[in-house]
Amino acid sequence: MTKVNLITGFLGSGKTTTLRHLLANKPENEKWAVLVNEFGEIGIDGALLADTGAVLKEIPGGCMCCVNGLPMQVGLNMLLQQAKPDRLLIEPTGLGHPKQILNLLTSDTYQAWLELKATLCVLDARQLSDDKYTNNENFRDQLAAADIIVANKDDTYSDSDREKLDDWYQQAGSGRRLVSTQHGQLDVVLLDSPRENIAELPNAKHHHHGKAPASGIAALRLPEGQNWRRSLNQGQGYFSCGWVFNAETCFDTVALLEWVRLAPVVRVKGSLRIPEGTLIVNRQGADFHIETQQTTPLDSRIELIHDAETDWNTLQSALLKARIKTAY
Repeated sequence: MTKVNLITGFLGSGKTTTLRHLLANKPENEKWAVLVNEFGEIGIDGALLADTGAVLKEIPGGCMCCVNGLPMQVGLNMLLQQAKPDRLLIEPTGLGHPKQILNLLTSDTYQAWLELKATLCVLDARQLSDDKYTNNENFRDQLAAADIIVANKDDTYSDSDREKLDDWYQQAGSGRRLVSTQHGQLDVVLLDSPRENIAELPNAKHHHHGKAPASGIAALRLPEGQNWRRSLNQGQGYFSCGWVFNAETCFDTVALLEWVRLAPVVRVKGSLRIPEGTLIVNRQGADFHIETQQTTPLDSRIELIHDAETDWNTLQSALLKARIKTAY
């Protein structure tokens, strides 16, 4: 049987960083797979996890429960049949509701194939002070569904944040395990914790996205001869715009970093080619993390998410100007 863990968490909590750490520390004799779902259509997380050695499957634009769970089932079945992993880590979109996924994983269809272990919810406790998060149905239900709460980015918390976390845990923790960490550095042993939180979750008011998910793999591929393309999505009160550029496109490092820093949106995530190699950017609000790698990416991808309609055309013009090669 394949052991399965659901890794949930709202936008910007650090799910992908946590996944990268877990994959980097997996037992050498085990094969792991990852099923990842993103709000946008571009497939940023897939690009960020591509070098981890895990078998990866992406589900596009929105949530895994769309179309009565068909995208989720197709991706899950493909991974189980083709990869036959010892462990499967499932990362839903930060705007997703976990109930439908948990219901599918515990259904009769998968009883003989899957052993559902603890569900982990990665939490940035600073969000507990913001009504925008605490009043969000998915934010609350992700925490309610978890067996283990991972208070990530612990090094950024103020005394007030810690008090909020303690208050929340006393009121809603229900005796579940609370783990504090930085940069998603979790002990892999936690994944073998049993699933104990089986309380019935409320039925989510599912908000379908503005258009159907793209067919096939989430990572948007460019037609031959096309240099770049953008893709839009919206749902659950959020809007996304993502761009993918061909492998030859290279960006000016300083100009790109300024564009990311100044973009008037709540979330920026990308993996792009620069003269030095690859630039990975990850911004949640004012939190801005960058990483450089000497390897050259297969293509460049970046996604913006905001909680209001945004002038994507103006942002796009500035992004295109940050390219070093301009003969497009």
